[in-house]
Amino acid sequence: MCAALIGKGVEVLLATTDDDLPQLNGAGKLERGVITEYKNLPVILFPKQLGASFKYSRPFALWLEEHVTDYDVVHIHAVFNHSCIAAARACREKRVPYIVRPLGTLDPWSLKQKSLRKKLFWHGGIRTMLRRAAAIHYTTTGEQQAVESSLGLNHGVVVPLGVDLSKLESAGSDRQAKPSEFFPGLRTRPYVLVLSRLHPKKALEVLLAAFLSLVKEPEFRKWHLVLAGDGPSDYVDLLKRMVAKSNATEFVVFPGWLDGVQKESALKNASLLALPSHHENFGLCVMESLACGVPVLISPQVNLAPEIQAAQAGWIADIDKDSLVAALREALTCDEERRRRGETGRRLAMSFAWPIVAAKLADVYAAIAPSVGAPVSLTQI
Repeated sequence: MCAALIGKGVEVLLATTDDDLPQLNGAGKLERGVITEYKNLPVILFPKQLGASFKYSRPFALWLEEHVTDYDVVHIHAVFNHSCIAAARACREKRVPYIVRPLGTLDPWSLKQKSLRKKLFWHGGIRTMLRRAAAIHYTTTGEQQAVESSLGLNHGVVVPLGVDLSKLESAGSDRQAKPSEFFPGLRTRPYVLVLSRLHPKKALEVLLAAFLSLVKEPEFRKWHLVLAGDGPSDYVDLLKRMVAKSNATEFVVFPGWLDGVQKESALKNASLLALPSHHENFGLCVMESLACGVPVLISPQVNLAPEIQAAQAGWIADIDKDSLVAALREALTCDEERRRRGETGRRLAMSFAWPIVAAKLADVYAAIAPSVGAPVSLTQI
């Protein structure tokens, strides 16, 4: 997002804590509290001092209070942590407009998870943070409708996430790069790909049960299921026990988290991507898959489902074993139908290219700070 905004003439600074950045502890250590370059972007990082999810950072809060007026718009990504509350408070005190992107955390399903903690946050600053924002940034219409109807908010804008087509759109030209180079257990069989956190929210145990049932039939024994990602060890262990109990270790692959060339190879060579989540405010892997011409199997709770259905770019199935078995059976039976839906999906993904998305986002910034004109300076939290 930041790189695409820079390409549209928006001056960007990415400000955040150092949480989950292990590379800071190795070679090429980045100095905290100083604007520097990280992955070709201007960034400033501050130490996370307390809490894996709370992300308390007093140095970050102090920097915001002193420097937030250097920027025309602040775009806050996430809701339920100290960094976001501190950013919104600094903006209100200094009269700097800000936008909040909740990342799906305000959806009714998400608010039920760890509900007591979120109620404390709500009364501790989140309610004011949202109501005083210049806009709430949703990535799908479904997310906007669910949040606004449940929380009484009415100042949302919908701008989707984007896909980097430069890496993905050439999918048809390099089929030689087989994922078996990275996880040999896959060999040369066709496969259904899951590319996400391995988390109960994704309903992967239901998908796995459906696949294990289907693969018992002779015509489907050539298929693999690739569960690419990581997650809570107890849940991953549950999935692996299900595979072992069915004596199906030759049909299911757990390659771990994939990134870079491994991720691109896995996407480009998949026959179908599956994401049967209980809730997904966007589902970036879905759009990345479509950009590769690979159709998808998702649940109605993935907020991209209306677009997928309208474009006939995949299959929509309820989160139960029978529905997923039926959808998998239809999808895996016909190569030509998968190709057709993949091609319509590729055309749909073109409208989600980052330059197009960044232009829409830049228009939102300009509307919020109209006296500035373009480019608009931006701090991303």
